[in-house]
Amino acid sequence: MRVLIAPARCLPPMLVAVAVAACGGAPECDPFADRVVSFSPGAGAGFGQDRLPDVAIGPPVGGGTVAGGTDVVSLGAGGEIVVALDGAGIPDGPGPDLIVFENAFLAGGDPSRPFAEPGAVAVSEDGVTFHEFPCDAVAFPYAGCAGIRPVLSSPGNGIDPTDPAAAGGDPFDLADVGLRHARFVRMRDVGASIAAPPTAGFDLDAVAAVHSCP
Repeated sequence: MRVLIAPARCLPPMLVAVAVAACGGAPECDPFADRVVSFSPGAGAGFGQDRLPDVAIGPPVGGGTVAGGTDVVSLGAGGEIVVALDGAGIPDGPGPDLIVFENAFLAGGDPSRPFAEPGAVAVSEDGVTFHEFPCDAVAFPYAGCAGIRPVLSSPGNGIDPTDPAAAGGDPFDLADVGLRHARFVRMRDVGASIAAPPTAGFDLDAVAAVHSCP
């Protein structure tokens, strides 16, 4: 079942590069997803759905290296979600342009043993034509997939959620799929995890644009 979700924020789509906070407050740069465009849950989904769309927008709420965060929505086996970034969207810049945050963690703190629920990521400028990053979900290191690296950034802990080297999460470069700009991001569970309901599949925490704020 495909569910269309109305915007939770007061920001209309396709704003100029600066988002306006709190409907008319002081201008504020917003590098995070602003809207859930659609959600198509797969088998075993359920966790976090009662908190949509808020749970999938805004900054990441990381659990660190040895514990997965719970501020997520579970997609279920084969489920997918599409979010939109208004304002500046996702500009192409040096290095990674987009970070997708799930709730992966490291078994025993070992970087070679992530508890991973891989997801394939696709981006689009118009919300119609999507360009998907190749995702090898068969075995570690799960090249090109999201849901692999722990999320380290969380509100109040001082870690910049737009810094690919510090924030955790999984970075993506628009140049790898031939785009210079995007506004929509689709996350699709690839069916490689075995988690039981209601937390089956890829668990989306947040999406952040690296270069949208000066």
